Amino acid sequence: MLPTVLVVMTGLPGVGKSTLARALAARLDGVPLRIDTIEDAMVRSGVVARAGGWAAVPDAGYQVAYALAEELLGAGRLVVADCVNPFDETRAAWRAVGVRAGVPVLEVEVVCSDEAEHRRRVEQRAAEPADVPRPTWQDVLDRRYDPLPAGPTTLRVDTGAGIEPGLATVVDAVRRLRTSPA
Repeated sequence: MLPTVLVVMTGLPGVGKSTLARALAARLDGVPLRIDTIEDAMVRSGVVARAGGWAAVPDAGYQVAYALAEELLGAGRLVVADCVNPFDETRAAWRAVGVRAGVPVLEVEVVCSDEAEHRRRVEQRAAEPADVPRPTWQDVLDRRYDPLPAGPTTLRVDTGAGIEPGLATVVDAVRRLRTSPA
């Protein structure tokens, strides 16, 4: 089995992170780990409401994802984390997961340079599940998001014209990390 990698997709809602993450996981026999899925389950279970709302537990979904990722990486699985991951603090936490698991971390900032396409994706995306609202275009515009700094294990891919070019770039980067000496 090839050495494993933690790939962390980061970017605003609607840029194509989930589509890219699912395609990458399928291509490399990895496990997609989507924050929205975790947070949706937490809302449906009532745990967020019982805690007093997201303000009382703002990073709970991420904490669950970190734990799941570390366990999956420990089992030798490639993990593709799919999350907005908007701040240096959350990015540092993902890198710490990689350190604890002893695997390289590839951070991928996903952008959509075609603003009309980005807006269309946000406005036409269905809530999954229907009882958990998704952000509006104005929510996306107003959201705090710190761009990912450039580095040796960071990529920036643009999905404005589709995911295939970005997917190929990320697959190549993961393959290089898997074959690099530790």
